[in-house]
Amino acid sequence: MLRPIVVLVLSFLCGPLLMSQTAPPERKVLGNVVTSDSDPAVRIELPKTAQYVGVDRWVLYGIADCELHAFVEVDSQKNVQRLYWVQFEGYLPSRPDLHHTYDSPKHATIGGMDFYVDTWVRTKDATTESGSDREHIEALVRAKGYRMPEAMMYVRLVHLLDKEKRKELMIIYGEDLAPTGFTAAELSESGKAHDRWPGIADTILERAKRRITIAPAKP
Repeated sequence: MLRPIVVLVLSFLCGPLLMSQTAPPERKVLGNVVTSDSDPAVRIELPKTAQYVGVDRWVLYGIADCELHAFVEVDSQKNVQRLYWVQFEGYLPSRPDLHHTYDSPKHATIGGMDFYVDTWVRTKDATTESGSDREHIEALVRAKGYRMPEAMMYVRLVHLLDKEKRKELMIIYGEDLAPTGFTAAELSESGKAHDRWPGIADTILERAKRRITIAPAKP
């Protein structure tokens, strides 16, 4: 989801109760593979070099059941070089009025599934919204002693499960920006190298598609 949403106080208070406090994770992780039996039923395989960081499940902003699995590839000093962020999310039954509104014109197909595609760069010291899914994944990474680079480039892949658009599979793949030779400021909309960003964004999407394998989960 990434973006904070203003919600009614009643929903914020009741949502966690509907989750019976904190429900345990539903998906299984074995090595570099995440298996989900439902919503959706998929097997997500990452490179063998990806190290599992951990899982977090909570009610996001009081309105959505969120289960997040984090993986990293790091150097010998535990500096993150690549980040894999796998998230299963669905609005709570108490909020039937809510639906996802992704509108990116760019799409990609992985494992026969259609994904909305967004790309961006972000510095390590950029503001993180309190209670956000980013706050949760950053906490997981820090807890294992891993260090984020000064800036990263990201591609977000979002698959909506049905026409109701209430459940999603989100996968975010990130890489250290340093090897590009550019800073986040230079690649920003007002930066002197912004014209280079579309090409860089296309290459990170292609690397994400090579590194992430998605297939139906075996019954």
